[in-house]
Amino acid sequence: MPRHSVYVLPEARKEIDRLPGNNRQRVRRAVVSLQDEPRPSQGKQMEYDLGTRQELWRLRLDAWRVVYLVDQECGRVYVLAVRKRPPYQYEDLEGLMSEVD
Repeated sequence: MPRHSVYVLPEARKEIDRLPGNNRQRVRRAVVSLQDEPRPSQGKQMEYDLGTRQELWRLRLDAWRVVYLVDQECGRVYVLAVRKRPPYQYEDLEGLMSEVD
């Protein structure tokens, strides 16, 4: 299977940089691993109608969630956000997805 290109949106990069040290490193490793496996077993596809060949996923890392978009057609993964759960309820998904090319 070909490798995917992973793009971390600017706001998501800031969120990663603000994480505590051990969580920051764990999230960075998880993001890099999306190149080879954009649909990992610990990830979950979110039920959100995109009307395209894109899929919205979340990856759970303890209390943190990495929210990302897989665009199979162009072989790209877009990391949209890294948020603490709870209280994050994914209410800003449309705004996050509007930042993708």
